[in-house]
Amino acid sequence: MTLEDHLGDIIRKARTGKSIAPEAAAKAAGLGPDQYASLEASGQPPGPIDYPSLAGTLGLHAGKLEGIAKGWLPKPVDLSIWRELRELTTTENGNAVHCYLVWDEVTHEAAIFDTGWNPQPLFDLIEANQLQPKHLFITHSHHDHILGLTAIREKFPKIHLHTSTKGTPPQHRNRTNDFIHLGSLRITNRDTPGHAEDGVTYVIGTWPDDAPHVAIVGDAIFAGSMGGAKEHFELARSKVREQILTLPADTLICSGHGPLTTAGEEKAHNPFF
Repeated sequence: MTLEDHLGDIIRKARTGKSIAPEAAAKAAGLGPDQYASLEASGQPPGPIDYPSLAGTLGLHAGKLEGIAKGWLPKPVDLSIWRELRELTTTENGNAVHCYLVWDEVTHEAAIFDTGWNPQPLFDLIEANQLQPKHLFITHSHHDHILGLTAIREKFPKIHLHTSTKGTPPQHRNRTNDFIHLGSLRITNRDTPGHAEDGVTYVIGTWPDDAPHVAIVGDAIFAGSMGGAKEHFELARSKVREQILTLPADTLICSGHGPLTTAGEEKAHNPFF
């Protein structure tokens, strides 16, 4: 298991989000300019780092940032607790992206969350389990999350699209307080813009055997990090804090990249919060 973002990625996202010059961050870290550039690029500390000073300059939590440097990872998640929930990963040019498939075990009605680079793994899983795709939920319209959209809608022409993307016909736009039922499962949405203008998180509840809620978050938050948001950094961070980290601590967070995590893990270990 590896995190989506290494230490250097996290520092760079915070620095650019707060419009701080590399020289100022380097000085705070106690590093020379070249050493600091190497840190952002590789994630490998070139020497001792003044984490309290660097974190204070970048608006990060010093202890959590040092925890990332020391190799923190979220605890492994046993997806069998949720039974009919699957994570599928496709890769293009070294960029791996996750999409998710959920279904009701009685009715076999299914919902797809994002499409990944290639929807064929989704098609194979749907066929193997004789599922009936009813809904397609899009977390945001960045190309790695929607590249399979046309193929999915062609294969399942009756599937209902849910998105917050501007210009989408009204019948496909997420609405506040929407409750979508998928057999016994209930799906709601929460706006989480910042990384993307149309960012949205979907929360799935009422799982069999009282399994915890599941939040499909797109790129709003990753294990130990968050999506890049150079132009809307504070908006992105506040939306994650308000809409995702207020969920119960055992809520499973399913991101578009990187390992599975929980709301509790991120509150305890994510240096952005």
